[in-house]
Amino acid sequence: MSPNPSATAKSRALSLLARRVALGLGGAGAVALVVWAMRPKPLPVELAPVTRGAMTVTVDEDGTTRIKDRYVVSAPLLANVARIELAPGDAVKKGLVLARLLPIEAPLLDTRSRSGAESRVRAASAAERQAHTGIERAKVALELAKKDHDRVLALAQKNAIPAADVERSEYALRSRREEVASAELGAAVADHELEVASSALRRTTATRGGKAGGAGAGEQFEVTSPSDGLVLRVLHKEGVAQPGAPLLEVGDPAALEVVVDILTADAVHVRPGAKVRLERWGGEHALAGHVKSVEPSAFVKLSAMGVEESRVNAVIDLDDPRERWRALGDGYRLEARIVVWDTADCLRAPEGALFRRDEGWATFVVKAGVAELRRVKLGRRNGDVAEVLEGLTASESVVLHPSEKLVGGSRVVAY
Repeated sequence: MSPNPSATAKSRALSLLARRVALGLGGAGAVALVVWAMRPKPLPVELAPVTRGAMTVTVDEDGTTRIKDRYVVSAPLLANVARIELAPGDAVKKGLVLARLLPIEAPLLDTRSRSGAESRVRAASAAERQAHTGIERAKVALELAKKDHDRVLALAQKNAIPAADVERSEYALRSRREEVASAELGAAVADHELEVASSALRRTTATRGGKAGGAGAGEQFEVTSPSDGLVLRVLHKEGVAQPGAPLLEVGDPAALEVVVDILTADAVHVRPGAKVRLERWGGEHALAGHVKSVEPSAFVKLSAMGVEESRVNAVIDLDDPRERWRALGDGYRLEARIVVWDTADCLRAPEGALFRRDEGWATFVVKAGVAELRRVKLGRRNGDVAEVLEGLTASESVVLHPSEKLVGGSRVVAY
């Protein structure tokens, strides 16, 4: 039986159609493969989350320690200084003889010297009266601060005032107590200066000889320590000293403070009472402190790059007990972090993900593998993170240190 011509033709047509469809699909696949191969590859980026949490802004600068009350003991008159046996670091008590002044050929006091000594006694007496008046004035201010503090505590118990007012009242009360202590120290120094001036006028005769430690009668003048503490420096070991020539420096290392010179642009944000963290001083743990005061007068200092900078000293008191910083001495270097702002909760973004865009700030937010350019509004910044006021939400991911190749709409992949 012969094949049906119609069926044969139909079979050939179907076969031809199948080949054409197969060729078309293969061509489309090849085109799709080329397009896929030529499309830009995802850019590898480093991602970081936007989080909520605590944030602190600090002013970080180097500082040095210094003894609060240091005294330069000087020669009150022209004399020959017997060899001073004390050395730096030696402990001294108030009234201890630091140096002995011996006559230089002529008597220690002639007519002119006696007149000068009488004038010094009168000046020292006036300074003593003024110092004791300062004590009374400081005590009156302390009593007023105590009453104010009692009233603030009474209001605080009724939740009538914020906690910040209580802290300010406590700081004011502590400052008044320190002023009383400082005034009493000033009065003690004034008493000592009056005693020195009066002794020079009396020209007392020592029981020992003209040479320190020698035997026999002879006139000499004893210079005593104005306070308890340590000998910091010996400035004049022996020999002839002119009136007012410094002999020794005495201070109490237990009364230590820290001086930090900061830029005046930062100083306007630093307030007395601000918390301070002291690091890299040589101990195992950081020390706590607070800003006592910011000096009113600035000075110009050259930076490491040779640029003139306007700076001012911030004085910091240590809050930790002395047992923790006993090894610190006068003039030691450390690093201070002065807190100018802090909060327990805010929206934070890493500063490495933020960059300038026109007059504001922007960042790249990654969603489903695609980078989206997002403008943001920032608040405080501390070098690590920035406070985000608008433009981002918690748990979003942003690109750290975006390259110039990254634009809005780019595909990215985290590495």
